[in-house]
Amino acid sequence: MLISGVLGFAAGIGITLLLQRRWRFLKSLREEEERPFALNAPQLLAWIDAATQGWMILAPDHSIAYLNGRAERLLHISRNRLVRGMNLRDALDIPALEEVIFSSRYQQRPQRCEWEQQGDPLEAIVLPGSDECLLVLIQSRQSLEAQQQQQERWVSDVAHELKTPLTALMLVSDRLELAVSSEDTALVQRLQKELRRLQLLVEDLLELSRLENSLPQEYSDYVPLTLEDLVDSAWGTIRPIAEGRRVTLQLDRSESGPLLGDQRRLHRAVLNLLDNALRYSPEDSSVDVTVRQSGGWWLLSIRDHGPGLSETDLSRMFQRFYRGDPSRARSSRSGSGLGLAIVQQISVNHGGRIEARNHPAGGACMDLLLPREPVG
Repeated sequence: MLISGVLGFAAGIGITLLLQRRWRFLKSLREEEERPFALNAPQLLAWIDAATQGWMILAPDHSIAYLNGRAERLLHISRNRLVRGMNLRDALDIPALEEVIFSSRYQQRPQRCEWEQQGDPLEAIVLPGSDECLLVLIQSRQSLEAQQQQQERWVSDVAHELKTPLTALMLVSDRLELAVSSEDTALVQRLQKELRRLQLLVEDLLELSRLENSLPQEYSDYVPLTLEDLVDSAWGTIRPIAEGRRVTLQLDRSESGPLLGDQRRLHRAVLNLLDNALRYSPEDSSVDVTVRQSGGWWLLSIRDHGPGLSETDLSRMFQRFYRGDPSRARSSRSGSGLGLAIVQQISVNHGGRIEARNHPAGGACMDLLLPREPVG
């Protein structure tokens, strides 16, 4: 009886302690839920700094209390110039912005204005806050299309500027190869390889810029041609590389694919597609090419016997500078990353399109569709 009583007493104490612990736990959860959530200032400032919109916070005396990097770039404020703490009028001469700031503070309601900052169209929204502080949100009024055109022009200008010095450097490297000792020959050859890669990149950038700035379906350079002849001509360019890896061309010649087109650019498109297929083809394999009619289109299909395309490849492979998983490539050759983007633009300019897919029997397949008759 005594033992049973002791055990019962101990069990009662244990249960009581467990219930008390559980009650304290539930109470802490309730307090946590009822506690107001507050963001800390460093986190808020980090988000503001990373924002794609310009943020400027003004103190009650109109001095600049905070300014993120995007606002500095939009307002053309040099990073070497410290404007925080300065009065807005002393830091920036923008009468339209000063006017809506005073209006927003007086009316205690958001105000908007537009102006040009060194030729760039800008807009600002002024939001009144507590303690007479103001938030100024600044953004560009340029459309996305205009910004893209500006970026393309910038890339084209840079490519033009690089072309001349690269040519000069290639000439200097050729002279160096004859003058250096045998121990340094390998270094000069590596320099020449990198310079050739940069030259290829610049040439591809210039070609892509020319394609994007030419009107689709300009018939002035169109001549009668066949897709079969384009494939033969393009394969002849890369045949030495293919033979070195024992990769053959299997071209179905049952249809030739006659059409009108820009021969130089269509040759470039087919060459880029064949070169891409060769890059991912294993040794002792083939690149299979077919030409078929599909309604009012010619369909040129180029298939390799490589590992195929990932979901990321299928969604991004025609973007500029996109490179697939290097482990899939069966060749050490590297391109500019613009080859398939050039193919896409050439196909668009001819009123066609380019598509990528995985072949049911394995490998990747590129389908180039071109109209059998020019649309006009």
